[in-house]
Amino acid sequence: MSIKVGVVGGGRFGLMHLRTFDQLRREGRVESIALAEINGELLQERCTEFGVAGYADYFEMLQREELDAVTVVTPDFLHRQIALDCIAAGKHVLVEKPLDTSTEGCGQIVRAAERAGVMVQVDFHKRFDPYHTELHDAIAQGELGVPEYGYAWVEDSIEVPRDWFPHWVAQSSPAWFLGVHMVDLFRWFIGGRNGRRVWATASKCKLASLGIDTYDSVQALIEFEDSVSFHLDASWIMPEGFEALVNQGIRIVGSEGVGEVDSQDRGARLATTTGGQRTVNSSFFLQQPGRGGMRYSGYGVDAIADFADNVQLLKAGCKLDEKCGRSAYARDGLEVTRITEGIHRSIETGEIVEL
Repeated sequence: MSIKVGVVGGGRFGLMHLRTFDQLRREGRVESIALAEINGELLQERCTEFGVAGYADYFEMLQREELDAVTVVTPDFLHRQIALDCIAAGKHVLVEKPLDTSTEGCGQIVRAAERAGVMVQVDFHKRFDPYHTELHDAIAQGELGVPEYGYAWVEDSIEVPRDWFPHWVAQSSPAWFLGVHMVDLFRWFIGGRNGRRVWATASKCKLASLGIDTYDSVQALIEFEDSVSFHLDASWIMPEGFEALVNQGIRIVGSEGVGEVDSQDRGARLATTTGGQRTVNSSFFLQQPGRGGMRYSGYGVDAIADFADNVQLLKAGCKLDEKCGRSAYARDGLEVTRITEGIHRSIETGEIVEL
């Protein structure tokens, strides 16, 4: 049973959504695709490339297209109202992380979705990394014993805040843009437990010197239920000469074992006289020519395709068990935002914040 999908936002990651749905359309799993994008030049470019219906206003798209689902791929602070409008129109929704940058906004989305009887997922795609899945399953099967503490680092090149999103980066932070992925991943590893308290610090130096008013880095210690602790380092000031756009990893220590995933160094390296050395993460996204067009794979694609799969199941009359599988739903997004809000309150006050 194929579905009709709309995408709000055709920028850098909106392109990932369009590629995924275009592939699913070629496979017969998606019937039609529509795109809403306020940048007219970009809208035309995407419509030409993917053969989709284009709209400058997502309201018009909702009114004119008979959509089953919509994905929201806009700057973080714009997620809330678009998601609420899509829910009000009766559409299932996939929102890029974070669900919203406030607990209040996430709560509004959760309640609206429950009243409307629609599904809201959050694209925490690191759950779909096969290395992370293997570690999750080992923990779930008790191989590490009782989880006691963990540590994660996630670091972007400075080009991300400086060049990719110059118009709205001051309304975000490395915790909102990057850290939420690892907070969600750790919660998933330990069975979806909620946070109890958090203590955090942050620094402003490099980006402020470039006229960008946001944190360079954030360090947080989060205590979860049952006294499980998690330390997070998130930054986006890695030098351009660093070999990877994203440097990331996670480890979990339990009473009977330890599990580690170096999510950046997967053993593939390229070195050229013009481009220097770089590592390759084809596990996230890989494109290769194939019959009928370009073929896309990787966990960045899989997480979006998972949403389409779930919409198909719902359309066929099935019920979803939100405790099964790798999907992250609205309540997961709410808890991650509640913790990340606490991180920023702790930075501002210099105190431990009870959640």
